[in-house]
Amino acid sequence: MKKITFVLLPLFSMVVVFTSCGEIDLRSPITEVDSGIIDSLLSDYDLVEGPGAAVMIIKDGEILFSKGYGLANLEEEISNTNETNFRLASITKQFTAMCIMILINHGELDFESTLTDIFSAFPSYGNNITIRQMLNHTSGLVDYESLIPDDASEQVSDWDIYTMMLGLNSTYFTPGTHYRYSNTGYALLAMIVEEKSGLIFSEFLEENIFSPLEMNNSVAHQEGISNITNRAYGYSQGDDGYNLDDQSLTSAVLGDGGIYTSLNDMFRWDQSLYTDSLVPYEILNEAFTSGELSSGEKTGYGFGWRIDSYLYRERVAHTGSTRGFRNVYMRFPDQHISILILTNRNSGSPFNIAEKIADYLFDA
Repeated sequence: MKKITFVLLPLFSMVVVFTSCGEIDLRSPITEVDSGIIDSLLSDYDLVEGPGAAVMIIKDGEILFSKGYGLANLEEEISNTNETNFRLASITKQFTAMCIMILINHGELDFESTLTDIFSAFPSYGNNITIRQMLNHTSGLVDYESLIPDDASEQVSDWDIYTMMLGLNSTYFTPGTHYRYSNTGYALLAMIVEEKSGLIFSEFLEENIFSPLEMNNSVAHQEGISNITNRAYGYSQGDDGYNLDDQSLTSAVLGDGGIYTSLNDMFRWDQSLYTDSLVPYEILNEAFTSGELSSGEKTGYGFGWRIDSYLYRERVAHTGSTRGFRNVYMRFPDQHISILILTNRNSGSPFNIAEKIADYLFDA
């Protein structure tokens, strides 16, 4: 097996990996993007009469590429642009995590606070479930999707998820012993934000993240309660073409996937993650640190971020998939490169496309 040694040097200096085959420059040589290459990777989304995508590539604080493909609204023939607001689905989790980190910075919570510390009515199984475990998916909480009745017709909310958990008396496993992705945990984190702040979750997001970062068109959306400007609607392909497929029974659960936002607003979010504008670095860095099981095994998941490497480079990323939407947000923080692909159709693999874009950026 080839031995690989990583050499870490100050930001913007040369960063290389030395291998038995030579050295690899970890920087990207790209200073501008060949739009034809990106267009070819997104060709399936570039439809005159179908739903599409919006793509942004960021490097060193500059937008190298930003473009919309296809339609945001088929019925009104409105095109996707960098101002179109898509449902982020599970990319929302990093915002929910930031809300929690803001409360921790304010002294309202601790990473080791438990569910019963916060909610006095919570069953005793919550004695051993901590904030940290919910953030990194090691809580063992039962998936709320499995508890929704087959004949349910009304959307469930984060509060409904909390109520469901009150009716249980156990978890899938002893908290901290296994990793299992949990939408339930992030719905409960939204309820913790409300309990500790006295604000509803969408208001806390607005006052503490969206407004300070000037993410002026972002919203945690509930149908019939809030409005979305420049909205992308979700679609699925059927035998007779693309059909509106925008809302499900779980679309009103905000903590695990309810934010709508645009590429322009995500640029502001992306750049804030290089700063301490929302929380001090000591707390922010926790989000990009892998969780750890009681056995010492690393989980590869931080707080709303999957953590791994690609092309020898540290990568943090997350996908978002729900009815009518599939998205990816991929960052290479050491190179100050981010790739965002938001789509409003229930098909395709934006993650694979983002990797192909990364291949281009680093191999050019």
